[in-house]
Order: sequence, then structure tokens, then C-alpha cells
Amino acid sequence: MREPSWTFFDVLLPLLGIAAYIYYYRALGAPSSFEGFVVLGGAMTAFWLNVLWGMAAQFYWEKETGNLQLFLVSPMSRMALLAGMALGGMFSAGVRALSTLFLGIIIFDVHMTVADPLLLVGVFVVTLIAIYGMGMMFASLFMLYGRDAWNISNLLQEPIYLVSGFYFPVRSLGPWVSAAASIIPITLGLDAMRQLLFGEQAFGLIPVDAELAILCVLAVVFLILARYALRYMENLGRKEGRLTLRWQ
Repeated sequence: MREPSWTFFDVLLPLLGIAAYIYYYRALGAPSSFEGFVVLGGAMTAFWLNVLWGMAAQFYWEKETGNLQLFLVSPMSRMALLAGMALGGMFSAGVRALSTLFLGIIIFDVHMTVADPLLLVGVFVVTLIAIYGMGMMFASLFMLYGRDAWNISNLLQEPIYLVSGFYFPVRSLGPWVSAAASIIPITLGLDAMRQLLFGEQAFGLIPVDAELAILCVLAVVFLILARYALRYMENLGRKEGRLTLRWQ
């Protein structure tokens, strides 16, 4: 039932950026595992963009369309509402991510070896919980500040791609930058998945077990912060009368 053109934009256009990085690496004579880094990073980009624009900005879009008032007066948890939106967003982003991963492997002849399937699935699931928890926390900022938060997220999108190591091992940025970037859950999630798929050629930051433990902590912390942030911003917005006010 979706717009047919969206399939082209969601599936084929992201492959162009992936192709550019892969040909760069091939021209430089980089190890073949770097091509796998690009394909995996390109697939996970779908989830990260969905967190920014489908989760964090959801209340902002609802305010623009006039639905936010209905959500606020209904006797329900805001986190439950966002959790339902997150599940739908995971499905749509998962379709794009799987298609990008599958086509990238086929077209560019990328080889991946799954050493521990259960651990790989565990890392992936915990990473999604953590980044969507971060999205829930950001939803309160978008809900209150609207276009200001929108512009900030636009500004930070490309720097986050850089420091999170979407297309290269994050360890190459140095220990201090890597440690700071680990606050963003997808940094450790990508690094752990690469280690499980490419072994020693992944140039991992820290052991997978340690990264999984940190991801679990981040998931809990972001969910707790999201709960308090949504409640605080909602109460503050009600006092100031700015939550449902349309930006002119």
C-alpha cells in the first residue's frame, strides 16, 4: 500500500553512497573487510535515521498535524505510544536495512562469517533498544522546541556518522574520541557486530562482551531518562502553554 516510488528512494539510492565508499577503499587497496564495514554501516543507517526522524521527531509532526492534543488528553503513557511507533519504525527500517545488506553483499561480493549467531542477534536487539531509547529521550526536546531541535539534528547528522564509525573502524579515531562516541549506542553496536562478522579483521575497539554489557547499561539509562524527560517536558509545556502551539 506504500507509494511505489518510495521503494526506489529507500532501497536503491542508499546503495549509491555505499558504492562510493567501497570504490574508495578498493582504489586505496584497503582490506576486503572494509567493504563489509561499509555495507553493514549502510544497513544500520536506516535504523539511525528512523530514530531521528521517525521517533525523535514524531511528536513534532503530530503537533504540526494537530494530533498531539489527542495524545496528551488520552489516559495513556507517552512511552507506550512511542514504543508502538518504534515497533512500526523498526519494521519499515528493517525492510530497508535488509534490502541494503542483501543487495550490498550480492552486488559488491562482500563476505561475512557469522561466528556466533545468538550473540550477534543479542547485540543487534540490545543496540536497537538503546538507540530507540535515545530517540524517546530526544522526543521530549522535539516536542517542546520544534524546529530548533530539528535544525540541531540536521547539523549533527553527518558528524555522528563520522564519530560513530559507520563506514570505518571507530578505533582509528583514537581512544578519547572513541570513548566519547561510545555514548551513542550505535557506535558500540556496529563495532561489536563487525567483530562477530569479520573477526580479527574488524579492528575492534574493545571485546564484544564488554561492548554488550555497556549497551545494556545504555539501554536502561536512556529508557529511564526518556521517562523522566517526557514527564518533565510535558509538565513544563503545560505550564508555559507551548506544547500544542503551532510554529508559524
